[in-house]
Amino acid sequence: MKYDKFFLRNKALKQRKKQYFAKNKFNFNLIFKLIKKHFRNKKIIIGGYYPSNYEVDILKFLETAHKKNFQLALPVIESSKNSSKMSFESWIFRGPLYVNKFGMLEPEYLKKNIIPDLIIVPLVAFDENLNRIGYGKGYYDRSLRKINKIKKNIISLGIAYSFQKCRAIPVNK
Repeated sequence: MKYDKFFLRNKALKQRKKQYFAKNKFNFNLIFKLIKKHFRNKKIIIGGYYPSNYEVDILKFLETAHKKNFQLALPVIESSKNSSKMSFESWIFRGPLYVNKFGMLEPEYLKKNIIPDLIIVPLVAFDENLNRIGYGKGYYDRSLRKINKIKKNIISLGIAYSFQKCRAIPVNK
């Protein structure tokens, strides 16, 4: 039976909330190994996110990256009269954050769009074909498409719990 994205998104969000406080552990050293292998120990810019809505908590990873002198950036939603888009702004771990229109924490929008080398994307659901479901507004889709045109060697890395995996996610443009 095929399900649409709306159904899969709601199911995954409920499951994530239900299982959030279980002992789910992540080995963030795997990300540092990926950085070492792909970027050959270059001090890259890491685009992360500040976890909310029961997303995978990557704060320990961001803290370790900060201690290893990596530059950090977090997403910022830019709103104008005609559209909303997402960009990345530089952030120092434990630096000030502000609540955006979606209730998420983000650094101050200084219009100094940072282009990360590695972007960690929070997932709502995913499948084995590297398809994903986010919150449905397309912010990451548009931002990643734009960044890939500017910087060809970036890696976008989806982060989710194993129970968020779906058999198949419907794909559209």
